[in-house]
Parts: sequence; C-alpha cells; structure tokens
Amino acid sequence: MELSRLFDLIPYQISSYDKKIAVSKKKQEEWIHYSSRELKEIIDNLSLAFIKVGIKPDEKIAIISENCPEWNFVDLALQQIGAVSVPMYPTISSEDYAFIFDHAEVKMIFVGDDHIFEKAQTAAGDRPIYSFQKLENAVFWEDLLGIGVNESLQELDERKSAVDTADIFTIIYTSGTTGRPKGVMLSHHNVLSNVLGIADAMTPAVGTSRILSFLPLCHIYERTGFFCFMYLGYAIYYAESMETIGENLKEIKPHAFNTVPRLLEKIFDKIVAKGYELKGIKKSLFFWSLNLGLRYDPNIDQGFSYNLQLKLANKLIFSKWREALGGEVMQINSGASALQPRLARVFWAAGIKVCEGYGLTETSPVVTVSICTPEKIRIGSVGKLIKDVQVKIAEDGEILVQGPNVMHGYYKQPELTADVLKNGWFHTGDIGEMDGGYLKITDRKKEMFKTSGGKYIAPQPMENKFKESSLIDQLLVAGENRNFPVALIVPSFEGLKDYCQHKGIPYTTDREMVERPDIIEKYTREIEGLNKYFGKWEQIKRFKLLPEAWGVESGELTPTMKLKRKVIHQKFSKEIEGLYVD
Repeated sequence: MELSRLFDLIPYQISSYDKKIAVSKKKQEEWIHYSSRELKEIIDNLSLAFIKVGIKPDEKIAIISENCPEWNFVDLALQQIGAVSVPMYPTISSEDYAFIFDHAEVKMIFVGDDHIFEKAQTAAGDRPIYSFQKLENAVFWEDLLGIGVNESLQELDERKSAVDTADIFTIIYTSGTTGRPKGVMLSHHNVLSNVLGIADAMTPAVGTSRILSFLPLCHIYERTGFFCFMYLGYAIYYAESMETIGENLKEIKPHAFNTVPRLLEKIFDKIVAKGYELKGIKKSLFFWSLNLGLRYDPNIDQGFSYNLQLKLANKLIFSKWREALGGEVMQINSGASALQPRLARVFWAAGIKVCEGYGLTETSPVVTVSICTPEKIRIGSVGKLIKDVQVKIAEDGEILVQGPNVMHGYYKQPELTADVLKNGWFHTGDIGEMDGGYLKITDRKKEMFKTSGGKYIAPQPMENKFKESSLIDQLLVAGENRNFPVALIVPSFEGLKDYCQHKGIPYTTDREMVERPDIIEKYTREIEGLNKYFGKWEQIKRFKLLPEAWGVESGELTPTMKLKRKVIHQKFSKEIEGLYVD
C-alpha cells in the first residue's frame, strides 16, 4: 500500500505483519501489550473523541509525558484528524511550558504523571488537561477515549482523506543550548521520507525483532525511530525509567535500540568500574581484553595473533558485556552528539555494533547513517547520506543539507527561518567534511571561539579526547577572547575512588577530594598527557575540578545530554574567571 502520511503506517503494519505485540509497557511488574489491531482501534476511537470535543485541523495539542503507548495513541490520533502535536520535555520548567503553550496557541494538554501535571497546571490557564495516569485533579485520558467509542467512522475517514503529505503534523520546540526554544515545523513527508531512508540501515529481522525504547519520544530522534520500527514490524517495549534500563535489557533481550553517547559512556564506565573490582588473574584478563578492544579497527586486519587474542577476549570477557545488554543486540544506533572513537572501537571489538548517525530536529532528524557491518562502518565518521538527501560543505566548513527531510521552518519566526534556510539549503551550524562518501563532524560552528591571539578553538573534539581519561566524566573548554583555554572538569568519581584505593589515599567526600593538592596534581598530569594531541594554542593551561556532575534537572545539560554551554558559563563564571587570576 502507498504510504503518504505517517498514520498510514497503522494499516500498513496490520497488512504486512499483524503484530500480536506492536507496542508494550510495564505496569505493576507486568508487561501490557497492544497488538496492531488494538492500536488501530484505540487510535480511531481517540480520533473520533477529538472530533467530538471540537478539535479542528491545524489546532495544537501539547503532549508532556515519559514514554508510554498512550503517547503514541494521542500522536497518531491527532495526525488522523489533521491536528498538530506539540511534544514537550517533562523536565523543562513551568515557565517554558507557559511560553510554548502561548506561542503555539495550544488548545489541550496531555500529561504523564502528577509532577508534570502540577507544572503544566501552573502554566495552562483555562486549557483542559488530560492525564495518562489517574490523578485527583485531572481528567483521565480513557474518559476522553470513551467519547469516541461507537461514533461513526465516516467523518474520521473524511478528515483522514483531507490530510496531505505536505501538512504539518508536529511542532517540536528545540531544547536549545541558548535562548528561547524555536518551534520546528515538520510535515508527514519530512518524517516519512526519513523513515524510508533509514529503514535499510536496520539489520534486525523484519517483522520479528524487539526494540527497547528509552530516549524521550518528544525528541524527533526517538519519534522517527518509533515510526521506522512500526514500518519494519518490530515489537517496541518502553523501558520503565532510565534507572531500570539494565534490568529491562535483560528482560526484553532487544535486537536494537537507540541511544546517545552520554549513556554509552555511562555503560562503559560501569563496565570498567566492575573490572577494577576484580582480583588477580580475572582483573588482568579484563584489562588485557579492554586494551585489545581499544586498538580495534573494523577496517584493518591486524594479523593472526591479534585476531586470535581478540577471539579469546570475546569468549572470556566480552561475552559478559553482551549478556548485560540482553545477549541478542544486533545494532545500537547512536546520535544527538559525537561518540568518542575509543568507545566505538571497544564496543565493535566486543561484538556490540554501535552505529553513529547524524542529524538535527530540523532534518527530521537523520542526514547520515552508518551501515552496521565491519566492511562499511568507519569509526570517527557519522556514516553516509540517506536516500534523496544531499550535503555540501560551505567555504567556512559549515554543513549544508538539502532534501525532503528538511523542515518547513520555525513556527511564527520567519526571520530565524530565513537565517538557516537559504537558497534551498539548510545551514546546520555544524562544521564537517566529506571523506570518501562518509561525513565527519568536527565541531559546532557556534561553539567555536577565538583566543585573544586570534587562534580558533574547536571545543567539542577536545572535550571528547579529554573524556577518554578514566578520571574525567564531564568537561567544558572555555577561553573565548582569552590568551589561553581553560577547562571545568567533573571527575569520574568512580575512577577517582579506584585511583585512591590503588594509591592508598583515604577517600572522604567528593567535595573534599577535588580540593586535595595531591588529587589536583594527579589531574594536572592527566591533562598534560592529553594536551600533546593538540596544538600549543589549544592546550589546556588551567582547570577547575567540580564536586557535582552536570545534569538535565540542574540545567547544565539538554534532555539529549548535550552541554548547555551558555548556562554552564553563567553558573560557573566565578570559577572560570578565577582560572585567569595569577
């Protein structure tokens, strides 16, 4: 059947796979499954309910919730009647809710839990709020659903027929590392072209594979992923929370999942921390295997001896890594920010295929994907262009994108739209290069800065290199218009504890340890060792150790775990200034 709107994926899945488990969530220790046909029935009834309560085409409805099937029900039901969803991060402030409600002219709000409800209620005014959980002061979503049961499908069919592939189906307000969020307008055609463009890059078997989903559906990365998984007939299981991912991986035994580099870094750090807890020969074997993995390159045959050792390491050590991920993972898709090449090497060596891609909310999101085979993967690149998408590199190195995936513009912001859409090309703000058909990202244009000596600093590759240290968890390079760069460093406190144990240094508290002269001296040596990878003007001259990690809730990270540089600069302005005082 022809696919021209995203909701066409519902009958397509029924005709192609008729899944017994299309989407699933865990409630009170049990998995609740929805089949393809149940999905269609619920979505149709919800569409009819929206029509009954007067929701018109192009009207905006907010969705603020953690991942759950109900999120998808509302999204697809709105699509079928030509209404526009406005997904929002549960973690943002009530002030941000109020801004988006007003700017998007939201008519109705759906929330996930009581915490979100309280924030939304503060910002909602007289807008009705429905909840996915039974809450004391909110209308339960199933009460709305009941309004649509037994209603005539004729009007729904007419509304569906009136929806065009070029129609806007969602406005996504970008998380924004600076300033107010912008509303990215995406059409059915934008995202559907992306779905069809990335489907061939998925290696798990069509119709029978399982997916664990935990990245936020309000981000286009996971949402386009959901539509792609529907198209391929994968059973989608929603993790209970970010804290239960490890347990859910073992339960579901997924064949694939989407993630961001920050989570892979955390997985790797936990693995290494467990390695440090081992004793004797087991500990020696672990780090012998780890060092083998860090040397791995899927494109280079390193000879009989290395291959034999790697085979042994896989049997003795790396097999346990795969078991921790459920034992059946065939593909991990990594996006939203740059992945450290060393992590890609060691995971590929361990038989865990991490495939980097590249894109932005404004490109629905995928521009490039990595094909998940040793012959086609290129560590350090973000893969090749997907079908019908073109890239050119501007004179200043900026990546420009053209294709059916490029947004219609920013909602109510024609000036900002004109800043990034020029002569048919979307200006990404990323700096990169093409290398034999593979795209490499070198930095964010807006994140690059000049020293007072006129030298350019690209902070992102530097930060990724410094984070290769087992003692460094997070790091920000600063120094615009200064005579040398400096760094704020959040230690890997697990790595620091292991170092202290090894050296016989008593570990007290994180806050006390980052002030100890001998610990600062250790970090000085660590920074000096990594500085050699950079030009003299790039090298970190001074740094400040911080006692607490940066997070989403505390405001230093976006929901996709990228650094909010402006926020960090403001919060730690005294610390940064102090590094320039002699």
